[in-house]
Amino acid sequence: QVQLVESGGGLVQAGGSLRLSCAASGRYAMGWFRQAPGKEREVVAAISWSGGSTYYADSVKGRFTISRDMAKNTVYLQMNSLKPEDTAVYYCAARSGGAVVTRLREYDYWGQGTQVTVSP
Repeated sequence: QVQLVESGGGLVQAGGSLRLSCAASGRYAMGWFRQAPGKEREVVAAISWSGGSTYYADSVKGRFTISRDMAKNTVYLQMNSLKPEDTAVYYCAARSGGAVVTRLREYDYWGQGTQVTVSP
């Protein structure tokens, strides 16, 4: 059983930055998802186990960066130029196997979520 521990959420003004962290040991491809009130959970970014492949949703391209530190078993989501529409609960997810995937059902393990609120 993999435990995913997220941190780094909070309240920030539009245009600001936050960095989310997710600690997970093992050989997993990782993803960040988000869910706003009344909306479905959606993929934000994903990264392969090696870190060599990444995916970004169109809505965050150029603003968010996913990365991983193998030595620390940690995946990061650097979020810059935040907008009010980025407000959501952000979830870290892990998938056995190395390739980048973007569909919720392909992930095996989920974190508890961390709230990100962007004020106008």
